[in-house]
Amino acid sequence: MKLRSRLAIRCAKLTSILIKKMNRGSGVTLPGYVARIIDPNILNTMSKQVREKTIVTMGTNGKTTTNSILYHALKAEGKKVIINRTGANMMNGIISAFVLSTDKHGHLDADYACIEVDEIASVNVLPQLKPDCALLTNISRDQLDRFGEVDITYNKLKTAVTSVPDTTLIINCDDILSYSLAKDCGNSYITYGISEQIFDDISRSEIRESIFCRSCGTKLEYEFFHYGQLGIYHCPNCGFKRPDPDYTTTNVVLKDELYSFDMDGMHIQSTARTPYNIYNTLSAYVALRALHAPQQHFQSMIESFDYGNNREDIFNINGARVQLHLSKNPIGFQQKVSLVLKDPKPKDIIIQINDTYQDGEDVSWLWDVDFQYLADANVSTILTNGTRRHDMGLRLKYEDIPCGSTTDLKQSVEDLTKNGTKNLYIIVNYSGLYRTNHLLNEMQKETEGELKS
Repeated sequence: MKLRSRLAIRCAKLTSILIKKMNRGSGVTLPGYVARIIDPNILNTMSKQVREKTIVTMGTNGKTTTNSILYHALKAEGKKVIINRTGANMMNGIISAFVLSTDKHGHLDADYACIEVDEIASVNVLPQLKPDCALLTNISRDQLDRFGEVDITYNKLKTAVTSVPDTTLIINCDDILSYSLAKDCGNSYITYGISEQIFDDISRSEIRESIFCRSCGTKLEYEFFHYGQLGIYHCPNCGFKRPDPDYTTTNVVLKDELYSFDMDGMHIQSTARTPYNIYNTLSAYVALRALHAPQQHFQSMIESFDYGNNREDIFNINGARVQLHLSKNPIGFQQKVSLVLKDPKPKDIIIQINDTYQDGEDVSWLWDVDFQYLADANVSTILTNGTRRHDMGLRLKYEDIPCGSTTDLKQSVEDLTKNGTKNLYIIVNYSGLYRTNHLLNEMQKETEGELKS
């Protein structure tokens, strides 16, 4: 290894140590920045030390969970794996994942690398990583001020993928955008999809990113929608259509809030509580097959897998069941509305909306979510919180759904868990997730301490 690379790694590690000692955060992005300043090619240098395969996961929804499934599946086979587990999916966070995993001599001890990559960052990341496999979950609207309209994301991903022509793509062919990209880019690809209708009317909503043929511009015809533009489609003009997927799931059943399904000869009794996680599971499995990675323990691993990733957690606070959910774009939020509707019991809801750079400063996407369903959700109290709580309140007002607002999240949780329905849902966008998770963990510990005393 070049002296410059060794210096970059050493300085990055020192930066991480200093950040933690000064209690200035987790130190998962700045070390990568320091390393890249010293050695602009450090990521390429480090990726070459991975002994077997590198896989990247991209897409608007589901990439963090899917990447985590890949990581745990490979670990279950006894493999040594690098992952940017914190979701630090821009260039600096990805570099940090590599350099902070090295030994004192600057060497990696890794069989595989499972790397989540931001769609916009992919243009710079993929040429340096040169992954063996790139998994694309879907393409839909996200942070408008950062990603713009969906065609911008599509073009960025196409540029990234065509820069690594030897990379095999794992494509959700139910998504017309993802499948069109695979057809256009020239890379070899493998498809996955779900051929039976497993999403309810609320999940499907009316959010459609692209329902026109990418070949001739004619409006597509659908047998049915899963959600958004995902579904079984064909073009009545040129014949372009959703293919029969190379891999699929069947016999999907929801029982006691959990999904079971069949996949490639396995009957999976999963811990998934939303149908979208069936997609995540299927895509990860297909990627492992594409890499010829061992999968002997996949079924046992996935049947005990925690899909939450701190993004879907359940707490017991003051005798109340408190669920925390992340929703950061229209498609994701619609899935959470559907989840709330599936629970017939009385409930309280807190919705926290912030507008930091992480969240996206443009929150106009709130108007794309079908909140009117909450009027029939057996909700006792809805409170809005966060820097854009009034925007959220206005959105609900237009649906004639009464709500209040709060600036003291902890006090509101305290009040609702003691005096409410004992069934509280808290839905947050990105910047509030880890802070709220920490708060709820502390409140749960306080409850446990009171019970012991």
